[in-house]
Amino acid sequence: MSNNAKIAVFGNGSWATAIVKMLCENLETVGWYMRNEQSLAYIKENKHNPKYLTSVEFNTNQLKLSSDINEMIDYADYLIFVIPSAFVKNEIDKITTSLNGKILFSAIKGIIPESGLIVGEHFHDKMQIPFENIGVITGPCHAEEVALERLSYLTIACTDQEKAAFIAKNLSSRYINAKVSDDIIGTEYAAMLKNIYAIAAGIAHGLGYGDNFQSVLMSNAIREMKRYIKKVHKMKRNINNSAYLGDLLVTGYSTFSRNRMFGNMIGKGYTVKSAQMEMVMIAEGYYATKSAFEINQKNGAKTPIIDTIHRILYEGKNPKKQFKKLTDLLD
Repeated sequence: MSNNAKIAVFGNGSWATAIVKMLCENLETVGWYMRNEQSLAYIKENKHNPKYLTSVEFNTNQLKLSSDINEMIDYADYLIFVIPSAFVKNEIDKITTSLNGKILFSAIKGIIPESGLIVGEHFHDKMQIPFENIGVITGPCHAEEVALERLSYLTIACTDQEKAAFIAKNLSSRYINAKVSDDIIGTEYAAMLKNIYAIAAGIAHGLGYGDNFQSVLMSNAIREMKRYIKKVHKMKRNINNSAYLGDLLVTGYSTFSRNRMFGNMIGKGYTVKSAQMEMVMIAEGYYATKSAFEINQKNGAKTPIIDTIHRILYEGKNPKKQFKKLTDLLD
C-alpha cells in the first residue's frame, strides 16, 4: 500500500473525533463519515463536533465529510471504524460498494451483539475480509486526553506489520506514541474485557469499597483477562504490556471512563435502564458483559468478576450481595 493511501474514519463519537484529530496532524486530507447530516453541517460551519470533544477545532479544508458510507468507502484505502459495537451491523448493512482490497481497522471496544464476535472476527467471517487486511487500534488512551494533547500511547495491531506501521505513523505526533503488535485477536479481546472490569471498579466505588479493595480487584482482573484470552486465542503475549494491563488500569481508574461511571451508578442504586438514560455516551461494557459471558460458557475460563457483573446487569441480582460473595473469591 502506498504511503499516499487515503484514510477515512467512520463514527461520530469522542473516540472517532480524537482519531480524526490525530490523523489531521499528519495528513492533508482525512475522510470522516457520520450518519448524522446535521452534525456534518455543524462541523462545516463551526469547525468542531457539536456533541463530542467540542474543544477540538478542525481546519475543515483538511476534512472530506460525508453521510454516505459507500461514498467514503470508495474514497479511502484504509477504513477506521469507530462506531459503537451495538450499531455496527446497522451501518455495515448499508454497504453496497466493494470492500475488495480495502484495509479495515477497528477502534471499537466491544462485541457485535448479532454475531457474538469481536469486530475483527465479524469483518472476517461475515464480510470475507482477509485477516491480513484487518487491524485493531487500542489504548491505553482516553479521547478526552487526546483533546487536551496530553501524552498518550496507542497500540496498533495487525498480522501485516507494514499496515500496522502505516497507521501507527499517521496517528503519531508529539503527544501520541503509537506502537505496533501482531496480536490482533488478543488486543481486541483485551479492549473489550477491560470495559467489563471498569464497570466492576465503578460498582465497587459506588458501593463504598476503597482503593485497597480496588487494587485487589484490578490485580485479579488482569489475571482473569489472561485466562480468558488464552482460551480464545493462545499465543505468546505479555499480559503486563500497555495494550492489556495499561488499558485495563486507565479504564478502571480514570474519571473519564464511561464504563466506570456506569458501574458507579449501578453501585449507588441506579437500575441498568436509568443509568443508561443518564449517560450521554454508550458504556460498551454493558453489551460486552453478555457476549463475554456467553462466549466463556463454551471456553470455561475461570471468570468470577465477569460472572458477577453478568448476574448484576442481566439477572437483576443485588450488587451489594454479589460483591460480598466476590470478595471471598479474590486473592
